[in-house]
Amino acid sequence: MKKVIAFVCVHNSCRSIMAEGFLKALGNEYFEVYSAGTEKYDRPKPLAIEVMEDIHIDMRHANSKLLSDIPSKLDILITMGCGVECPFVPTKYREDWGLDDPSGGPKEAFERTRDLIQEKVLDLIKRFENGEFND
Repeated sequence: MKKVIAFVCVHNSCRSIMAEGFLKALGNEYFEVYSAGTEKYDRPKPLAIEVMEDIHIDMRHANSKLLSDIPSKLDILITMGCGVECPFVPTKYREDWGLDDPSGGPKEAFERTRDLIQEKVLDLIKRFENGEFND
């Protein structure tokens, strides 16, 4: 049975969207994947989408969503290092990845963030395969 996971940050326009894209591409057989923000934002950052598509990750699913737009019951909640406290979200497991927001920076900053997220997503999948998230 798939675990329901959400990646959350403030605007759901960059880091959380990239994490959702990676996990949908690399671990979709294990996870039902969502991302959301705590504040409304118009759309994903174009550079976030571009750097993912540069490595052939399909980002057609990407749009900025609020917590109210995703399931309220999660197995795993991952915050991206937003510097804000997320509202209470019922979950079995929670962690913060502590990633800097590359918004406003050059493409290279988005690429560095993308690469860090990829490493963390691959580690998440490995931990799942090793039974870390078993109930």
